[in-house]
Amino acid sequence: MVETFDSFFHFSILVGVIMSYQAPIKEMLFVLKELAGIEEIERFEGFEDYGIDTAAAVLEESGKFCAEVVAPLNWEGDRSPSTFDKGEVAVTPGFKEAYTQFVDGGWQGVLHPVEYGGQGLPKIISTPCTEMLNAANLSFALCPLLTDGAIEALLTAGSPELKAKFLPNMVSGKWTGTMNLTEPQAGSDLSMVRAKAVPQGDGVYKVYGTKIYITYGEHNMAENIIHLVLARTPDAPAGVKGISLFVVPKFLVNSDGTLGDRNDAYCVSIEHKLGIKASPTAVLQFGDESGAVGYLVGEENRGLEYMFIMMNSARFGVGMQGISIADRAYQKAVSYAKDRLQSRDLAGSEGAVAIIHHPDVKRMLTTMRAYTEGARALAYFGAGLSDKAHFSASEDTRNKNLALYEFLVPVIKGFSTEMSIQVTSLGVQVHGGMGFIEETGAAQYYRDARILTIYEGTTAIQANDFVGRKTYRDKGAVAKIFAKLIVQTESELAKRNSKACQSMLENLTLARKAYESVVEFIVAEYKADIKNVFAGSVPYLMLSGYLLTSWQMARSMMIAEDKLEEDKIFYSAKITTAQFHAEHLLNLVPALAQSVLKGGYSVNALQVEQY
Repeated sequence: MVETFDSFFHFSILVGVIMSYQAPIKEMLFVLKELAGIEEIERFEGFEDYGIDTAAAVLEESGKFCAEVVAPLNWEGDRSPSTFDKGEVAVTPGFKEAYTQFVDGGWQGVLHPVEYGGQGLPKIISTPCTEMLNAANLSFALCPLLTDGAIEALLTAGSPELKAKFLPNMVSGKWTGTMNLTEPQAGSDLSMVRAKAVPQGDGVYKVYGTKIYITYGEHNMAENIIHLVLARTPDAPAGVKGISLFVVPKFLVNSDGTLGDRNDAYCVSIEHKLGIKASPTAVLQFGDESGAVGYLVGEENRGLEYMFIMMNSARFGVGMQGISIADRAYQKAVSYAKDRLQSRDLAGSEGAVAIIHHPDVKRMLTTMRAYTEGARALAYFGAGLSDKAHFSASEDTRNKNLALYEFLVPVIKGFSTEMSIQVTSLGVQVHGGMGFIEETGAAQYYRDARILTIYEGTTAIQANDFVGRKTYRDKGAVAKIFAKLIVQTESELAKRNSKACQSMLENLTLARKAYESVVEFIVAEYKADIKNVFAGSVPYLMLSGYLLTSWQMARSMMIAEDKLEEDKIFYSAKITTAQFHAEHLLNLVPALAQSVLKGGYSVNALQVEQY
């Protein structure tokens, strides 16, 4: 009995050590400065104080908060999920107190305008903060993520009155926000939305209907929840053209800003889920009694247009969630691999060695690292494009950068979330049998990651958007801009003689040519055989993800070579990781391209009755 207790005690201590999270601040700052272009953002008017020094200070504080306050609650959230009782939802013990500290620290408003109480930092600085929060605790971070999206929609389309009424408390985090799209009969097909909004005069509507899968649709962390709801007015045309967007607060807000009566919007249940268990996913009923009071956002019948503002913000955020959970799983796997003794070294040893010395464990760990570093670099690069699109003085520059950013969003969302499933699965594998045991925590990351390829638009939805709107619509113009940028990087690699750069050059060139062939195929065949083209939409998105992330790794490789003497441990690791990315991930692109170019027939050939 004593031996069993001692073994369990040792195991508990080991689990506690493995489960800690430390933000990779040094890596983040490298990407911001060397790849994402923070120094260019710093030159914009009003952003003079938001350079690398400010970023370092902000990231240090964010990392400390996430590691000390939020991360310790992650495992508890999985063991003690949010609970539902008679319309009320209680979050995991400790979440409410942590959220209060989040609000007091001003973290909700990092990205948002100063005029509404935010800090007005560029996206390039707020993005690493987003990564840290999600890596620390994915379930907790979902609440601020949805609030960010709701804020973006109101900033873009809300009237001055709505902004004044709701934004200050949302930006502070005092009130949280949700997005209400999906209904029981309408999954991703929003043309089937049935919720209705009946005008009452003076810009007020009564909203009726049921919404499902509403993240943090009900909880006890904030005093009010501001629901953004898609619904149809009585005379609205059918389909997506007849959808409007409404603000429906949980509690009505009086003219003096105080909270009034409870609105007719209630939670009727929460879902029991595979992962992110601490995040309450609510079924909301609007207007079951007198009708839920709502306020029109913008113009009638333009709701889907406004909601896409939220969704674009949320899709980038979900891509960051994929990167975050991948990094958390990688940190845990490395920690375990350094401590777990098993088998002798292949090169010879007197006894068992830590499993991190075994070649296949190193392969798995380096795969996890390469995926994560590449996806992080691309996402931060995208954040820099977003800032240039918003704050450049030249309208032409803004438009060009917006086109580049919007092209990347489905890749950042789709590729980063797909790779997160691969990385968290490898994390379980590194742990061996202990990875299948819940107490180690490795399985939680795998389960939590599984939703990321589904919500805010499945990978197929991202891929369809990537093919149709992002590639075919402009006849591949933006896609070809990225190809030209990669050619420039190839030219720089060709000037270097190192084995790492030559390996990267060989694989990058092959992958870029394969990508170009797929872009030409999509443009040429889209109208002739649309099903054949869309049969390869996900492989096209994934091959683009491998190519674009490896492009960033190639850039980092050359910078690391130039700075090698400054910090050999850090920069040599970057060079090796980039080379691994080229030789183990980027080299998948030509095969994926063939599945797009040649594989459409076999996708579509079987008849329904043959399945």
